Amino acid sequence: MSDAKLIINRELQTYQCDRYGNMRPGILMNELQGMGDANAEKMGYGRTFIHEKKVGWVVTHYLVDVVRMPRNGEMLEYSTWAATHDALRATRDFEIRGANGELCVRATSQWVLFDLANRRIVRIDDWVKPDTWPVGMARAYDRKFEKFADFDADKTHVLKCRFDDIDENQHINNAVYAVWATESVGYEYRDTHVLKRIELNYKHEISPTTPEVCIDVKIDGLTTYHKVRTADEGEKALVVCYWESRN
Repeated sequence: MSDAKLIINRELQTYQCDRYGNMRPGILMNELQGMGDANAEKMGYGRTFIHEKKVGWVVTHYLVDVVRMPRNGEMLEYSTWAATHDALRATRDFEIRGANGELCVRATSQWVLFDLANRRIVRIDDWVKPDTWPVGMARAYDRKFEKFADFDADKTHVLKCRFDDIDENQHINNAVYAVWATESVGYEYRDTHVLKRIELNYKHEISPTTPEVCIDVKIDGLTTYHKVRTADEGEKALVVCYWESRN
């Protein structure tokens, strides 16, 4: 089908980059989310479908491998496609490529379909027409979605929920969790390390009225572990970041 893969080309802007000219983690996650939304709409299962059917796609995992973080001013090719699905889970893959097709980022994500009225997961096969879902698509990042290990935190970082963190679905946007995790390591660690991989396991949404969020952090060399929670509602997400030392 013609809409099986979405490909967009655009230049990375200065405001999307950090102090070293690299794409910010929050921008990276927003780009993946935006591409996924656009492709789902073309397939017939995006925003229009959600509003009409009163269901919603809920992401459970993002596994993102940063081969090389895109740089300020680069012309980038963003692509995404619906890779696989079974009765309850759908997989969406992503790639970001630079000049001459150089792979910068590859990622995969897992989604479930949620009935907004009764707040329950529904069977995808009951809503998706078989002839509208691509089959046999190559994988960008062929990884299993496994349970994240728990950990004992070294410290807790407390952040405020901002008005601009809330999306149209009336909860804290998915990309914000990546910002919280990478900020929670502290300025010195962040300034001396480069993000190479980020893996997120979303468990529960955070409401827009939540005043602040706690991020429990453990730094183990080049791997950092993050538990996102609220004081009154408990664990909301687990994040693992993999880094390399900045030269």
